[in-house]
Amino acid sequence: MSADSATTEPAVDPVSSQRIAGALREAILGGEFAPGERLLQDVIAERFGASRIPVREAFRILETEGLMEVSPNKGARVPSLDLYEVHTYYRMRERLEPLTLTESLPHLTDVQIDAMERIQEQIEANDDVGRFLVLDRDFHMTSYSACPSEQLLSATVRLWNSTQHYRRAFMLLAGNDRAAIVNAEHRLLLDAIRRRDAEDAERFLEGHIRRTRVALQSHPELFTTGA
Repeated sequence: MSADSATTEPAVDPVSSQRIAGALREAILGGEFAPGERLLQDVIAERFGASRIPVREAFRILETEGLMEVSPNKGARVPSLDLYEVHTYYRMRERLEPLTLTESLPHLTDVQIDAMERIQEQIEANDDVGRFLVLDRDFHMTSYSACPSEQLLSATVRLWNSTQHYRRAFMLLAGNDRAAIVNAEHRLLLDAIRRRDAEDAERFLEGHIRRTRVALQSHPELFTTGA
């Protein structure tokens, strides 16, 4: 065996990496790992019965999605944001997501819009915050799913991921009072999408995101003072 071949790392198994990334994505979005919490490669590898190589690749995937920060010196952790950062990210979402929806709207099929209707019906019949967050994400991501720009869609998903924890914390505080507002806004947005009215859809979505941003600002206790 040559010196070169002896030092070459084994090839990454994309199936294992995607499996681990998928499970960790669900765990982070579901609140199992809190902002600022560190994830050790060896611990995660043991959890999934894998070597460190697919775990390292899974970390890289999640970093591109805004769900993890990886530093050569500090390792991997779930991003932790302060109030200003979340406020800024929401302002970015207010501008970016209406554009993503506008680009997606001409390409959305009736089947996809019907799927949004069914998701909204499940949201209205649900009273569990964790389940609501999953369904709410499905609702909006379905509306964006036909966007032909991969860059635009990726940026939208990354911003959504980055603010997920703080939205969950807020919804736990707000409870059912917030649910009625969300449902009304979703219905307005769904109606605009069915009518293929990009102007109304943009306006309703921007207001929907802005309302959450303003509400979050009234709860500074949800945020770190810096990480």
